[in-house]
This record gives sequence, C-alpha cells and structure tokens, in this order.
Amino acid sequence: MDAAYCKQMAEQTDPTTLTRTEAQDGAPGWRLLLGRLMVSVAFADFRSALDFVDAVGEVAEEQGHHPEIDLRWGRVVLAVASHDVGGLTDRDLRFAAAVDPLVAAHGGTVEHPRLTELEIAIDTMDAAAIRPFWAAVLGFDDDGPDAVTDPDRRLPGLWFQQLDEPREIRNRIHIDVTVAHDEAPRRVARALAAGGHLVSDEQAPSFWILADADGNEACVCTWQGRDED
Repeated sequence: MDAAYCKQMAEQTDPTTLTRTEAQDGAPGWRLLLGRLMVSVAFADFRSALDFVDAVGEVAEEQGHHPEIDLRWGRVVLAVASHDVGGLTDRDLRFAAAVDPLVAAHGGTVEHPRLTELEIAIDTMDAAAIRPFWAAVLGFDDDGPDAVTDPDRRLPGLWFQQLDEPREIRNRIHIDVTVAHDEAPRRVARALAAGGHLVSDEQAPSFWILADADGNEACVCTWQGRDED
C-alpha cells in the first residue's frame, strides 16, 4: 500500500469509530482488550524481537500511526488504538494488516493466551468523593467521571463502580482481568480448579464473576457482548 496514502488516511480529522465486533473481525490475527487491538509475539531471542520492533517502527512511520510497544527478552507485545477519537478506526486495521506478515518474516509466533490486561475496581456509593484521592496517591490522570489511569499505561487502571446500596460487610474492591475472548473459558476453568468458585456467569461472555475462598472477587472480562452498550 502506498505510504503517502496510508499517512493521509491516518491524518483524517474525523475517522469513523468501529464497533468492537468490527474491530475484532477486521484484525483476526489480533485480540481486542480494553479498547485496544493487541498481539503478543514470541521470538527465539532478543535480537529477533528487536529486529521485529524495528520493522514495526518503519510501518508506523509510513502510516503516521504509532502503536504502544512492550519489548522483553524474546517477546514483543503491540497495542494500537486511535486515541484522538477514543476508539478503534480503519487506521488501526490497516496498521494491524501491515504488521501481520512481519511476524512470520522475523520468525515470530503469535501467543494470544499471554495477553492479559488488568483493571482494579472499587465499589463505592460516591465515586466523586474518593476519585481525587486515588488520582493523587497513584499519580494517575482522570479518565472520565468513574476512572483514573496511568498516563504511561504501565500500571493497571482504577475505576469506580456505583453501588445501589452500601456493602459494609464485604471487601469493596474486586479485580477486573481482561483477556482474549478465546482464552477466557480456559482462564475461568483454571481459576475454578485452583479453589475458586463461580459467583455468576449471567453476563458471560462479557464477564464471569469469580471469588476465592475468602470471597474476594475477580471478573474475567472480554470484549464480547458489549456492542449493544
């Protein structure tokens, strides 16, 4: 694809935001987690992983659209979204399509089960009263009325879930664990096998509510079943 055309498309001021289904269907080699298309690629060594990153960087420069890159020994995780519109657009699909052939070309292996995004949720009757404290103590930025986020996206986001009534006798913190949609059933099964129990699967496959032996809760979440929201 012509580099100038790709850059022109990336610089559109009002790109169309895709639904979650459109985004995932448009990038089948990637996985949708928390509003970003992501891919985890394993390599035999650091040099191979670094060469892949260099090739991805060339694509990003050609298209004028740049991903978040996590480079470790023998592994690269890419995440892409259109931050200017707060969602996913065709420019993200074009980027993913251009990166896909680079995986095999550099000897990489896609491993979707390695993808995990973590959110921390605090159940509260009054998010406005406690959000400023958490933003300050964590050094996070406000992300709407019900969340704070790490500006560098290195740490888990923190969001506040509105309660209908106070819960004085239980821990008011639970963990949201977002995984690839085809990894979720295995993740739930492993948690149950490790001594957890199912609180509710009423909203599956959007999320399953699990709890440990002490009643501390974790939701295993995916993108599925949320487009109607």
